[in-house]
Amino acid sequence: MKNWLPVFRYLLRWTLLVLPLSVAAGSAVALFLWSLDAVTDVRFAHPWLLYLLPLAGAGIFFLYRWGGKQADAGNNLIIDEIHEPGAGVPLRMAPLVLGTTLITHLFGGSAGREGTAVQIGGSFAEGFARWLRLDKEDRSVLLMVGIAAGFGAVFGTPVTGAVFALEVLTIGRIRHKALMPCFMGAVFADFTCSAWGIHHTHYHIASHQNLPFYTLLATSIGAGVCFGIASRLFSELSHGIKRIAAKVVPRPEWVPVAGGLVVIGMAALPGMTDYLGLGVHNPDPAAVTLVSAFHEGGAHTWSWLWKLLFTAVTLGTGFKGGEVTPLFFIGATLGHTLAVLTGMPVDLFAGLGFIAVFAGATNTPIACTLMGAELFGGEYLLYYAVACFTAYCFSGNTGIYLSQRVSLSKSGEMLPGKTLRDLRK
Repeated sequence: MKNWLPVFRYLLRWTLLVLPLSVAAGSAVALFLWSLDAVTDVRFAHPWLLYLLPLAGAGIFFLYRWGGKQADAGNNLIIDEIHEPGAGVPLRMAPLVLGTTLITHLFGGSAGREGTAVQIGGSFAEGFARWLRLDKEDRSVLLMVGIAAGFGAVFGTPVTGAVFALEVLTIGRIRHKALMPCFMGAVFADFTCSAWGIHHTHYHIASHQNLPFYTLLATSIGAGVCFGIASRLFSELSHGIKRIAAKVVPRPEWVPVAGGLVVIGMAALPGMTDYLGLGVHNPDPAAVTLVSAFHEGGAHTWSWLWKLLFTAVTLGTGFKGGEVTPLFFIGATLGHTLAVLTGMPVDLFAGLGFIAVFAGATNTPIACTLMGAELFGGEYLLYYAVACFTAYCFSGNTGIYLSQRVSLSKSGEMLPGKTLRDLRK
């Protein structure tokens, strides 16, 4: 019993620290998701708003120039602060990213929501840490809790949120010290978000007991390779567009204007409006969406590539929002295409792509395998793991978060202290 007292004290202390942060983050995420649905409905009702996207991009640029300061670094700033505490994560990050993400979606930019939720959680965590005057180590753990809370609440996947917060920081190493605080934070935040009446999208994969084991396993491995290549293409294209735009466009405030014009030009092509916005639902029953990708005929052969291009241009030119939901869309529609080509079940391979492209782009195969179980059920857990770990290996030493540290490269090389940004250089 005496040996348990330190454990009880540890759990009680972190429960008291995590609970108010999780309630605040979960409530803010609920407000964000409700607002996101509202602005998406407005955009569908008024398609002409797309033509104001360049002006919206310029507005986002000046909002961050005048009031954002280092907040413009987004998720990378939070990762850097966890590894090497410095100036801190500004509290203004939360309202800024929430507002500018809604602007992006209102005017048709192709973006997600994970980045916003994670930045809300990280910003709140920094505020709590300063108010409580926590030391550097506890502040670092609380920032990880903020990531877990934001991620767990925005997708309704608390176990994934906790593991994602641990796994995303360093490739090849997980900090178990923050395991219980992150788990508690993700659970409390998800519960709070749900208590506000927020409902998450449900996906269903039917049982396919008649499929030969080795055929399905081999096809899952091959699909995982394709998912990994798609992950790498998205990461490299997003970073490349950002780098090239900074060199080619003469003034930085014109970069999002140019990006908005490119998105308008692509959307003018027949059928391309399906790839604007979040992409989860669409009032047009014939549109390609994340949900439709799980059904026969619900996606076109190149739907995944079009969504990849729309999102890379949107985020690479300075619009705000997350990458994860577009990665879900890219993966699910690519899985749909591969299923049609190989004769495999569309719903199962859409699910594999959903999680595996995300795994490759964020270098978090364990979290994404768990996400498959949380979203789709555990019947195909082995294939979730096969697809996610294969995609992780074939995505290369890149990712959407350049501040990720690399403790152990995918080829087994020790690279302590290096970041993905360093490896790109």
